[in-house]
Amino acid sequence: QVQLVEFGGGLVRAGGSLRLSCAASGLTFSTYVMGWFRQAPGKERTFVARISRSGGNTYYTESVKGRFTISRDNAKNTVYLQMNSLKLEDTAVYYCAGSRSDTSWDRYYNYWGQGTQVTVSS
Repeated sequence: QVQLVEFGGGLVRAGGSLRLSCAASGLTFSTYVMGWFRQAPGKERTFVARISRSGGNTYYTESVKGRFTISRDNAKNTVYLQMNSLKLEDTAVYYCAGSRSDTSWDRYYNYWGQGTQVTVSS
């Protein structure tokens, strides 16, 4: 049974930092592209970042470029999202997900975590 479990969400002041982790089990982690998505209250889920199987390539939505960094450790079956210079508009539930395809489209992600809340306050 595949499980993705996110850790690290919480409440942070604007300008602060958080590091999200997502631990995977039940799948061959290194064969999956891993992504982070987020869903703000009353809005649709959107792509945040993804990382290639080897970790050599990363992609970000425009609004987080230069502030967020996605990384992975295939030996630990874990993907990370380092979030710096957080803004009020980063408030959302953050989900990690795994895909067989190199894509930012959530419809192609096969496995999802339960989500972790990130709240940025002023």
